Amino acid sequence: MRSALERFSNEPLPAGRIALVVAYQGSLYHGWQAQLSDHDTVQGALQKALSRVAAHDVALSCAGRTDAGVHATAQVVHFDTLASRSPHAWVAGTNHFLPPDIVVRWAGPVSTEFHARYSATAREYRYVILNQTVPPAQRHRQSTWIHYPLDEQRMHDAAQLLLGTHDFSALRAAECQSKTPVRELHSINVSRHGDHILLQLRANAFLHHMVRNITGTLLPIGEGTRPVSWISEVLASRDRRCAGITAPAHGLYLVGVDYPAHFCLPALPKGPAVFPPEI
Repeated sequence: MRSALERFSNEPLPAGRIALVVAYQGSLYHGWQAQLSDHDTVQGALQKALSRVAAHDVALSCAGRTDAGVHATAQVVHFDTLASRSPHAWVAGTNHFLPPDIVVRWAGPVSTEFHARYSATAREYRYVILNQTVPPAQRHRQSTWIHYPLDEQRMHDAAQLLLGTHDFSALRAAECQSKTPVRELHSINVSRHGDHILLQLRANAFLHHMVRNITGTLLPIGEGTRPVSWISEVLASRDRRCAGITAPAHGLYLVGVDYPAHFCLPALPKGPAVFPPEI
């Protein structure tokens, strides 16, 4: 049976609010958010393509504004349109006008109460580390290479100390604009798959650079230069200077966004694979 993500009706949808599930390889883009500069962005490319299908300018809102170099397999966006198009037209038509590293996976109508960002109840990210002595020839923009040995169990044990609701000031970017540093981390797991180490994190929301800073703080614990308990000291300090590095952007993937069931967005496969599901 074909999945919900593969079934696209040719029946026209009425004008109104449309939600999309979008995947992209972020290496060539200056992040999600469209800018006044000439930098290429995912939002800019997607708005341009959708506007051609809609025959009018389209403005997008997203679930999470990813940074330059960050990838997504299940970014959720919405827009309002005056056009009546079928789900097939929104998916296939938009993909026709997009570069190959951005793909619309699903399109469907939603109520005007739906907002890709503010209606979300949780977000899930993955961070992929290649832990081997030589750098990768393939996927070098899709994982972070760490040449020294890492103990994934120590990293996992330390990560459990971050679970729950905390002030994550020590693990957010200095330029983070969120009004509060408090977030609820629902789950965080660190596992090894051959030469790859996978971090999987789920929270109600994430602060700017929060996943990358958590990863960078777990690295010296995995190396053995810091004790497992050190991450609790970092968290309690509420001082970004006490934490580890900001891990590179190209190992990070937005892989899922949760919404209340009544909005009827498709269930997205998350799976245990090291790399997020291919389209």
